[in-house]
Amino acid sequence: MSTPNVPTVRLNNGVEIPQLGFGVFQVPDDQTAAAVTSALEAGYRSIDTAAIYGNETGVGRALAASGLARQDLFVTTKVWNADQGYDATLRAFDTSLAKLGLDHVDLYLIHWPTPARDRYPDTWRAIERLAAEGRIRAAGVSNFQPAHLKRLLDTGELVPAVNQIELHPGLQQAELRAFHAAHGIATEAWSPLAQGAVLDDPAVTAIARRTGKSPAQVVLRWHLQLGTIVIPKSVTPARIRENLDVLDFELTEQDMTAIASGDRELRTGPDPDQFN
Repeated sequence: MSTPNVPTVRLNNGVEIPQLGFGVFQVPDDQTAAAVTSALEAGYRSIDTAAIYGNETGVGRALAASGLARQDLFVTTKVWNADQGYDATLRAFDTSLAKLGLDHVDLYLIHWPTPARDRYPDTWRAIERLAAEGRIRAAGVSNFQPAHLKRLLDTGELVPAVNQIELHPGLQQAELRAFHAAHGIATEAWSPLAQGAVLDDPAVTAIARRTGKSPAQVVLRWHLQLGTIVIPKSVTPARIRENLDVLDFELTEQDMTAIASGDRELRTGPDPDQFN
């Protein structure tokens, strides 16, 4: 099977990330190696994990066994809330790197702003140090709202390359995406299918019938045409392949407008202003 020609997004420091990657949220560690192996065999080259997922070791096993060159892979992980702070973040990064079996990661994210803890500026300083040392190729955040981002822009040295947020047709986050665009921050979507909650949207199902694609493929194509980086998750090999098979069709302007009408502030995860 030929490797799909997945488009890339150039981040604000010049690093390129595949626009369509593979996420392993909620995948048990003992199933992760098999899932990541299936993804790599299907043609994914970007893998997104996190310390709190408890499966960095499984990701590392799959990467080591793949035979793929390190420069052909893009690996993202994240520092968890309890490990925020300057020194704690540096220790957490070392732990993640050891579990992954790597000498660097391509993207390291603050998983949540946790505003009540008020540690994310110090956490960001640690991540800036890791970037300066070449141990991460790009520095970013996850679940940050405009106020959290503004604080980093005011106090930090680096502009986050990525903000990974909950984003799907039911939660389109137009204001936050506009903030990203104004400041050169790439938008990355987690829960891109809203855990299936948007797959019965009438606009999505109508487009799926017309194009001969599944509702999930229609939604993933919508993300790509928005310019979003997207990381769908599955442990089923057929679904893993299906989620990557979205590069051979396009949505029309009318399709994009119809899907945009489905925005309804549907969160499947916590509110970033409240979660700590």
